[in-house]
Amino acid sequence: MATYDDFEKLDIRVGKIVEVQDFPEARKPAYKLLIDFGDEIGIKKSSAQLPQNYSKDELIGKLILGVVNFPSRQIGPAKSEVLTLGVPDSNGDCILVIPDQAIPVGGRLF
Repeated sequence: MATYDDFEKLDIRVGKIVEVQDFPEARKPAYKLLIDFGDEIGIKKSSAQLPQNYSKDELIGKLILGVVNFPSRQIGPAKSEVLTLGVPDSNGDCILVIPDQAIPVGGRLF
């Protein structure tokens, strides 16, 4: 069972998607994202399986939550520096975990 101390090790921050690119090399439909996590963290790369529920245009400027202190992960030819958080919809496709109000980027989940 995980403990609260385990949870505190995760650094989950609010980010703003600033760029979205197609990722045709991915095994499942996905986008390559650039996400701004504010001055302390900066802009980071991520990959997410979002095309089933989001167009590229609707993702630009969207606030999301991401784990920023996992090691980078190679996904095909791209490197993912953060884990963009989502939950499955009724079809098993990703729905982003997002704040319900506009808040500054870089804020830490607690």
